[in-house]
Amino acid sequence: MLYLVVKAVLSGLIIALASEIARRSPSWGALIISLPLISILSMIWLWRDTGDSERIAALAQTTFWLVLPTLPFFLALPALLRQGMGFWLAMAVACLMTVALYLLAVWLLPKFGVSL
Repeated sequence: MLYLVVKAVLSGLIIALASEIARRSPSWGALIISLPLISILSMIWLWRDTGDSERIAALAQTTFWLVLPTLPFFLALPALLRQGMGFWLAMAVACLMTVALYLLAVWLLPKFGVSL
């Protein structure tokens, strides 16, 4: 149980730190947020929990393919906000678009031989 708490606290601290830095400097915050820190931590936790290299390789490869549908979010959200859409509505629209792109990717990638 202590191990789970340590994982949650460390992961939460990274998110809190990134948001505090972003409040002071959007560029530095973006740099930190763009780092695959959560993915790296997840792989470290998975290695510690299982020691299974194949499982970590599969996680890394699947993460690559599933990051791609998220990228348009980072273009859509600022575009919607700059067009005057309210924050929550813009966030909802961008998130729904991302969900649709995830569904498209999950349907389309296996047709190209990519297993998720």
